[in-house]
Amino acid sequence: MNNENFDKPKLSWGYYLGSNSFDYNFDYKSDLYDVQTEKNTGFNVGLIGNFRISDFFDLRFEPGLVMSNRNLIYNPLGFGMTEFQPNLHVREVKSTYIYFPLLLKVSALRFNNFKPYLLGGISTALNLSSKQDNVNDNSLGEFRTKKNVLFYEIGFGIDLYLEWFKFSPSIRGVFAISDELVADDDPNSPWTGNIDFMKTSGIMINFTFQ
Repeated sequence: MNNENFDKPKLSWGYYLGSNSFDYNFDYKSDLYDVQTEKNTGFNVGLIGNFRISDFFDLRFEPGLVMSNRNLIYNPLGFGMTEFQPNLHVREVKSTYIYFPLLLKVSALRFNNFKPYLLGGISTALNLSSKQDNVNDNSLGEFRTKKNVLFYEIGFGIDLYLEWFKFSPSIRGVFAISDELVADDDPNSPWTGNIDFMKTSGIMINFTFQ
């Protein structure tokens, strides 16, 4: 067995690299035209602080940087038009989150150099690309989102005990709890007027080194 006593210390540290694919989910005020989300692959990087509670439970703090890019595509019929015009009917939404998740890790028994686990918890994030305080809205081409977002997340992974370190690939679902939309000044705006609630959902794949 490699690193037989690796999990014995109360505190341990590491870092992670990974990717994400984020979507937006919408609740609408009335049943008109849905907003479609074109997803792109984003990037995650961060640090890990692990507090060992017992052989099967760990508390983890994983502050990091999460970057994503999404395009919102609107139906031109919602604008009283029939022809699609990218400058009107597409809005690019860039998100750069300073990310603070607090997670509970529940592990199975170690078998040789493998140990599967589940993860779950809550996180908060500061979106540096939100444009929440921008006075310009969609009438001037700016789609605004809120700075502060709350998430819950759940996932699974496996610890691989190598000769010199522990490598842990994981996959998790991330789901926003709070509304992220900053509505346009015009309550009848074709971009935001029919949106009641907008929140992120997505998948993160991380590769952890400890």
